[in-house]
Amino acid sequence: MIRLSVIIPIYNEEQRLPDTLKAIHGYLKKQSYEYEIIAVNDGSKDRTESILKKFLITVPYLRVIKIEHRGKGSAIKQGMLNAKGKILLFCDADNSTSIDQVEKMFPWFSQGYEVVIGSRDIKGAVLAPPQPWFRNLVSGESFKLLRKILVGLWDIEDSQCGFKAFSKKAAKEVFPQSIIEQFAFDPEVLYLARRLGYRIKEIPVTWANDIHSKVTMQSVIKMGIDLFLIRMRIWVGAY
Repeated sequence: MIRLSVIIPIYNEEQRLPDTLKAIHGYLKKQSYEYEIIAVNDGSKDRTESILKKFLITVPYLRVIKIEHRGKGSAIKQGMLNAKGKILLFCDADNSTSIDQVEKMFPWFSQGYEVVIGSRDIKGAVLAPPQPWFRNLVSGESFKLLRKILVGLWDIEDSQCGFKAFSKKAAKEVFPQSIIEQFAFDPEVLYLARRLGYRIKEIPVTWANDIHSKVTMQSVIKMGIDLFLIRMRIWVGAY
């Protein structure tokens, strides 16, 4: 039985993808449990597709899903719906949180939690290096406050860290109901998980800040709009 499925959403990652796949495969092949790596190519326009084809030859437990470009949330949703593991983890293509930190998550699933999420904003988290103060203010603290006001989840400090794991049962119930296709999908799936009665545990992780992050000011504005969309759907009972 596959214990761990690792889903990687990918869009135009020809530069960072090879190192990330090598790191994830290199770590998991040394573990005693069965695993799979699911790379979801979100309509990349660069050499991502050819790179993935080469890795299919050398990484035996890699699966590739190709979709039309819709956004990170859409890519992760497709990966989650196709995953076969007991625990389903998604992580970023920039490897900002290294795969070995999944070991911190396993004990919490044994304690009855169905969703375990990495956090950069609680005690014990390490940011190396920290985000620039302006980016943290705009895309971090401001977004966090707006998310808490509109969506709730007041006890969760960091909804946006790209390192989250779901039990198979939770993932197969939560993700079919999600509609947000870009960066604000995280608050939506966490809201859905909480609404469905699943316990969520937030744990500190070590996170490497990537100066080439694809979260732009335009992305932040779109995330804010999506938060209002989630709030509207909550109001009208669409979830």
